[in-house]
Amino acid sequence: MESPPKGRPPSTLTQDAERNKLLAEMAEQSTDMISRHTPDDWRFIYASPAVENLLGYTVDEIVGVSAYELYHPDDVEDFKRRAPSVSYERGTYTHTYRFRCKDGHYTWLESTSRSLRDPETGELKEMLVVSRDASRRINAEMTNRRLAKVLESSSDLVAFVDLDERVSNLNEAARVRLETGESNSAILLADLFFSESDQRMIQEAMAKAREIGDWQGEVDMCTMSGDKIPVILEVQAHRTYDDRIEYFSIVARDMSLQKAIEAERQQYQDEVSRASRIMTMGEMASGLAHELNQPLTAIVNYVSGIERRLNKQDQIETAILKKPLKKISATALRAGEIIHRMMDFARKGQPQRKAIELSQLVDDVIGFCADNASRQQVRIENRIQYPELQVEADRIQLEQVLLNLFLNAIEATSQSVKGEPEVIWVDVAEAEHQQVIIRVHDQGPGLPVSDDSQLFEQFFTTKEHGLGMGLAISRSLIEAHGGHLWAENASEGGAVFSFSLNRSEGGGR
Repeated sequence: MESPPKGRPPSTLTQDAERNKLLAEMAEQSTDMISRHTPDDWRFIYASPAVENLLGYTVDEIVGVSAYELYHPDDVEDFKRRAPSVSYERGTYTHTYRFRCKDGHYTWLESTSRSLRDPETGELKEMLVVSRDASRRINAEMTNRRLAKVLESSSDLVAFVDLDERVSNLNEAARVRLETGESNSAILLADLFFSESDQRMIQEAMAKAREIGDWQGEVDMCTMSGDKIPVILEVQAHRTYDDRIEYFSIVARDMSLQKAIEAERQQYQDEVSRASRIMTMGEMASGLAHELNQPLTAIVNYVSGIERRLNKQDQIETAILKKPLKKISATALRAGEIIHRMMDFARKGQPQRKAIELSQLVDDVIGFCADNASRQQVRIENRIQYPELQVEADRIQLEQVLLNLFLNAIEATSQSVKGEPEVIWVDVAEAEHQQVIIRVHDQGPGLPVSDDSQLFEQFFTTKEHGLGMGLAISRSLIEAHGGHLWAENASEGGAVFSFSLNRSEGGGR
């Protein structure tokens, strides 16, 4: 029987053996791979069974293989040079790298290695390494870095806001557009918005995000120099696993250019629309002159009658003059109304949408072009059965659409007149989604083309001296109101031009 080494009592040796056995069992059971390597070429001397789960190799297959052979080519030199991916602390190196598995793909490992030296000579004997799978963490970090790059390169303005409404971070687009500079310190949410929008952000946007998770809307942001930036904005509340709000994100799309384009397009549309109204007035010039001539002639006749009476007698009782003077006043007011209506129709101004009694407006437009219709032996009738029905529209633009449709209907119907006056009529049909359909019926020959959409193309006309703009402008005006304008042949003959408008809330049937 061998005697124990000198200087080491039997009890100590037993304890060492038990500890070594316990460590070996722990290494065998650990999900981390424990391995030993030669110090020169890092060949595996030992690998725990976890190597099979991590890399797919058996212990026998991996022993004797140099770790350098399994490193990703881009990571070998980093390890040799102790690049930033390798950290050193208290005699141990921690290294994150890619290692080739048995099936050929690379996986991310994080290894902590320690050198083992001869206690007497200090000679480097081997390297002890503990490795674990770092794929999930590395992939998450790479994903976060990619997302950060996307945020930084995005043209949208992105801000992250703490629970106390302090801005913790802004992306580059937001820093440049809002003129905040590189530092986000001391910037409050209120600093990024005009006062009215700031109140809306606090009272509505942030409150909704806290309640349901997100909010979207249009607000005005503010640069540090005070310039206004119209934006479409989304606020999101980000929560922890235990459902506590951790922070808010704000993503805003700068709408300055789009708003400027819309304003320019609206201005152009208004100018074209006004030009069309003036051209329509030109087409109706003779009718309007006749309509004005009637009250003016009546006024002249009344004044001439008074003069004749004064020439026959020196004194006339006041009571005798009251009736002709009253008629002169009423007739002058009528002429003034005609002129006022013409001026309104040709005026230049911003569209103003409000509730309008449809039937009354139709009556006004019928009166405006009644003389023109009469001269062509055509009569226009208002057959709207709901006198209190109201629509949401700009009065001048709606008059322009109706007048254009009436004039077209008069011209089409006059081609079919063979004696008695023909009738054009206006009525209303119900529609879904709180819309009303207004229809103008004529008794002409029907649509001149098989494809009715061609009628609404710019510069398309069947008139000898027409410009082809009336229907195109009418359709654009109706579409700007959220409606649609179309045409179809009627089964009993003639054509029907229909358009839809939104019914005014609380107005009419």
